[in-house]
Amino acid sequence: MSGTLQRMGWAIAVALSSLIAGGTRGCISSAHAAPVPLVRSVGCVAITVSDADRSLHFYSSVLGFAKVAEVEQAGDGVEQLAAVPGARTRTLRLKLGRECLDLTEYLAPPGGRAVPDDSRSNDRWFQHAAIVVSDMDRAYAVLRQARVEHASTSPQRLPDWNPNAAGIRAFYFRDPDRHVLEVLQFPPGKGETRWQETDRLFLGIDHTAIVVGDTQASLHFYRDTLGLRLAGSSENWGSEQERLNNVAGAHLRITTLRASTGPGGRTISSIGTRRCSPRTCRVRQRRCAPPTRGSFRRAR
Repeated sequence: MSGTLQRMGWAIAVALSSLIAGGTRGCISSAHAAPVPLVRSVGCVAITVSDADRSLHFYSSVLGFAKVAEVEQAGDGVEQLAAVPGARTRTLRLKLGRECLDLTEYLAPPGGRAVPDDSRSNDRWFQHAAIVVSDMDRAYAVLRQARVEHASTSPQRLPDWNPNAAGIRAFYFRDPDRHVLEVLQFPPGKGETRWQETDRLFLGIDHTAIVVGDTQASLHFYRDTLGLRLAGSSENWGSEQERLNNVAGAHLRITTLRASTGPGGRTISSIGTRRCSPRTCRVRQRRCAPPTRGSFRRAR
């Protein structure tokens, strides 16, 4: 396993359409028909782990995932896909609600590097998967009992002054390989209707997120090239965001993209230390940030 793969930690397994560019144009009778997006669906979220059995125990006993499949792979296909010569992998597929998670252990070659000890939420390799819960207090108690490593100081409620995120409760923590995970609870009126169900504590995966250096460049790739749909955006800062990310002065631009099915993807661009308080920025938002960055509306 290459060091690059391990540092990245998370990857999105996407199901690509076989109808692309030129082939699609020949099948469309109307010259004005909308182009078929390259990415038709987002599949399982994938994570590289050092010990698949240890990770299976954690994700199933603590977070409620269920194992649904297992496969061992070797040969040219997996070597070329992973860009790791001599790769032999063991992958466990887990399911939670409608979403799935692939835990992949590299049986060969040895030498994959662990997540850096000083890794932080604003590093470019940072990624996480967000698991929706029906009760944040109960979920946090379960995680405390499992003695998980905190990546946030504690669960945070995002403030009312931020309309796109107001009332959402979230908490970051780490799995046995120190990959970051998020649990979040949506208030009524936010998120999908199914996220208001109360029959289970851990409901499913809402999204997987990556840190990017340039939101517009990332939109050009994920939206304009791959065909993902812009589903929402917000700009987050303040003491709650600092405690959630465990980064002083955290100020983020968050953009959500989705395919027709599967969990969403989020790009997180770090704008840097905020230049005004939330109260001041509400009143003087155009003066506190450039007009092209200062305000966002939820995409419909």
